Amino acid sequence: MKIGLMLPVGGSDGPTGGMPRWADVKALALTAESAGLDSLWIADHFFYRAPDGFVAGMHESWTLLSAVAALTERVELGNMVLCSTFRDPGLTAKMAAALDEVSGGRLILGVGAGWHDPEYEAFGLPTDHRFARFEEWLEIVARLVRGETVSFDGTYYKTVEANLNPMPERRIPILVAGARPRMLRLTAEWADAWNMAWYGAPGEKVSERLNGFRAVTDEVGKPVSVTVGVVVRDPEQAPGEADPTAFAGTVPELADMFAAYEALGVDHLIVATEPVTPRSAERIAEAKQLLASR
Repeated sequence: MKIGLMLPVGGSDGPTGGMPRWADVKALALTAESAGLDSLWIADHFFYRAPDGFVAGMHESWTLLSAVAALTERVELGNMVLCSTFRDPGLTAKMAAALDEVSGGRLILGVGAGWHDPEYEAFGLPTDHRFARFEEWLEIVARLVRGETVSFDGTYYKTVEANLNPMPERRIPILVAGARPRMLRLTAEWADAWNMAWYGAPGEKVSERLNGFRAVTDEVGKPVSVTVGVVVRDPEQAPGEADPTAFAGTVPELADMFAAYEALGVDHLIVATEPVTPRSAERIAEAKQLLASR
């Protein structure tokens, strides 16, 4: 089972609880790669507005991911997840091909339909028919990055003999995040990997969702790898109450939690840490090493 790490992108992800700078992203990425983690991920938002009105700013995620691609050599890279509404499908496919070239074939194209209405409304983006728009968008992107010439006449998107030139040198894997039945079906049809998030230790809900998705992939008849986003808090660095979902345990307890996901057949864990520091990345890597030694 692979284990990856979410990188800081905004809000309170910085080392002192404020906006992270590029130096913070760079330090965490290099720590994670040198410590032996398998992948690095960046969330994709313009901003987040909390129910109480607090607004957390965000850096632009694809720019950061491109910089991390040039900085690192081994780890896989992806967005968790790229919002389809923010970028035209043709542009997204071109971006993916270029970043896969820069990274030497390490991109996982993580995508989703988006969900946070305030950022849509602030930038004049449509919030209606979100699934239908994503359904068309995903088909175009998937067909383009897999080498097809695509003519598509949909309700929301149209292409005429569109293709990628230059083409990526490999098949770029596509990951889709989603939970509802129609999204699961769409994932099984077009994606190489599926993500569900965010959790702590696996429980009944995790098992139910895994079983539900596997029933869909069995029906479609195409294997799709399973990724799970988990939240891990280090009690020594972040004492007190935090995200109630977060798993707060020692490194051996973390290894046990990872083993429980591995036993469920999960292919890739993507860890969001509290706090977002190099030491947190080291703890995840230590637990991964302990798991591998058993």
